[in-house]
This record gives sequence, structure tokens and C-alpha cells, in this order.
Amino acid sequence: MTSTRQLFNQHNLRCTSQRMALYEALAAHDSHPTAEELFRLVKPGTARLSLATVYNTLEVLCRAGLARKLPTTNGCCRYDADTSIHPHVRYRESGRIDDLPRHLAERLLQSVPREVLGDIEGELSVRIAGLNIQVIADDSPEPKT
Repeated sequence: MTSTRQLFNQHNLRCTSQRMALYEALAAHDSHPTAEELFRLVKPGTARLSLATVYNTLEVLCRAGLARKLPTTNGCCRYDADTSIHPHVRYRESGRIDDLPRHLAERLLQSVPREVLGDIEGELSVRIAGLNIQVIADDSPEPKT
């Protein structure tokens, strides 16, 4: 298993205690926290941590490919240390984001026609590097009858 220090070295990132604490907290939580939530998680055990440092570190981690920014409709972003291709469900009212269960995520991704992706590449003259699917759900759906 690669340590955080080794991971940062592989991505040419300066390894500070604050960056390590933030990345490890992000990687340990599958709740897709906001910067503010990460700040509250990490602040008690990290000396001289500011909210600005959290935002700056998250931007550095995203640029390095170690985290992903997940925009929401309420203006804040959530973050995910799992940068693999996987769909999310975003709850409309709360902005909470969860991973789809793996078996359903695989079915959804496999159902995307390769032909359509090829057509997109051809028409737009791009190479598709990944696919980001987000399912939008109501926080309190009507009960099934």
C-alpha cells in the first residue's frame, strides 16, 4: 500500500503535515465532504490550519489528479478522493452526494453505447478520457406504492 508521502512524491507535491492530514481525511470519508466539512474534521488535530489552506490544498490535489471536485447546485463543491470513473447520486435539496452502489454503477456505465461515445469524439474532434454521470434525486422521495 502506498503511503500518502509516497503518493505526494509520485505527483511532485510538497508534503506538508496539513496537506497530508487533509488528503487522508478526504480519502477516509466516502461522504464527499465540502471544504468546510473537511476543515471541521481536520482542524482539531492540525496546528495552524485555516479554511484558505483547505481550499488551496483541495485545488492542488484536484490539479494533481488525487481528488475530484463535484459541483452542486447550492454553490458549494464537494470533493472525492476516489478519482476512478464512477457515477454519483446527488440529492437535490441537501446537496449530499453518494456513490451509486458498485453493481448498479457498473450496469449504468456498461449501458452507455460505445457507438454514441465514438460519434461524440468524431463530431467534436475530441478524445473522451472519462465519463461523469450524476443521478439527481429528491431527498425525500414519494413512497413506492
